[in-house]
Amino acid sequence: MRVLVTDAEYGSLDLEADVLGAAGHELLTARCRTAADVIGAAQDVDAVIVQYAPISAEVLAALPRLRLVSRYGVGVDVVDLEAARARGVWVCNVPDYGTVEVALHAVAMLSALLRNLAGHGRHVREGRWDYRLGGPLRRPGGLTLGVVGLGRIGRMTMERAAPWFGDVVGHDPYLPDAAWPDGVERLGLEDLFARSHAVTLHLPLTAETQGLVGPDLLARMPAGSYLVNTARGGLVQPDAVLQALEDGRLAGVALDVLPEEPPPAGHALLGHPGALVTPHVAWYSQESEVELRRTAAENVVVWARTGRPVHWVVEGR
Repeated sequence: MRVLVTDAEYGSLDLEADVLGAAGHELLTARCRTAADVIGAAQDVDAVIVQYAPISAEVLAALPRLRLVSRYGVGVDVVDLEAARARGVWVCNVPDYGTVEVALHAVAMLSALLRNLAGHGRHVREGRWDYRLGGPLRRPGGLTLGVVGLGRIGRMTMERAAPWFGDVVGHDPYLPDAAWPDGVERLGLEDLFARSHAVTLHLPLTAETQGLVGPDLLARMPAGSYLVNTARGGLVQPDAVLQALEDGRLAGVALDVLPEEPPPAGHALLGHPGALVTPHVAWYSQESEVELRRTAAENVVVWARTGRPVHWVVEGR
């Protein structure tokens, strides 16, 4: 097999080369950003491993030899799944490489907001030693936590954070009642935002969830609430979040992911004292990166050997 890594931010790809080479496959590399880049680089390859490059319907139509797409990560929103399904192209992901890391990051961000750690640290660095400068802090036992998406990461985040809060409510239209966690009240999305003093997002980016958290949902939250997003950047409208910070609807927001990465220089959200932004690092540990890269390559190896990859999202033919 000829296998192309369309794009990756990991430096050397020796790990992928070792996994594929041991099975007798050839590894090619590129630095694709656009659909045209992928089309130009992926002629005559059997499989691609992709991080952020778009695998659109146009790309799939232009690459008739391509039979499998393996994504570095859980989300597969860079791939046109319907077009892949129509062409019989397998689409694979790595479903659980960073569950602990992302849940830990979400809980850490939530904790930092509740205690205004960024604000207090900034004041100390400025030479001001006064706990009152950070504004009023509330005891979380009197607050409600809202968890949107109760898959692996959302459930782990909920389980770690729930003991701090007075109530926990959740929203996940795909989780059956039989699997719903005990002690979590099930609500519709609008009701969850209206009830929650802190909301953490753990859901995929789809056509339905694109820009989900905007002015309407934010306006439903109690004044002085908090929002955490370690899932997908496109779930949240940054300008709406900025406005909610300015008008006091949000006391703080913590974002590990943004619709555009890196964000435009000088965006007002980046300099706002109520915003904590990290560089899409929630997934990362040394161990999770190795697992992610190895599994993305093993998807190709197992498919080539057996005709069926282990971690598939779209079944090919």
